[in-house]
Amino acid sequence: MARKKLETLTEQMYYALLSLWEEPRHGYGIMQYVEELTRGRLVIGAGTLYALLARFEEEGLIQLTDTQEGRKYYALTGEGRQRLREEYQRLRRQMADGAALLEKEEPL
Repeated sequence: MARKKLETLTEQMYYALLSLWEEPRHGYGIMQYVEELTRGRLVIGAGTLYALLARFEEEGLIQLTDTQEGRKYYALTGEGRQRLREEYQRLRRQMADGAALLEKEEPL
């Protein structure tokens, strides 16, 4: 059975792609960047990350750009950048919807 194209991203997916926004990184570099960016709140394990990278590459969201000292470096493709922007906008809409309700003062 063929995999369904990603419609929404999990938190791990979002941060793994986000880590590639500015520059290509290798797997361990992605894990370190995500942990640093989230101040340790999110840690992506090696098995999870490498499964994500394979899926992202299969779906054309990232591409292998280099191999140095046995490390594979990945970069976002144009499609990957667009997918990340779409997810960012989806999350912003969710935040706005929640803020409209949750930030209201309780009636006295």
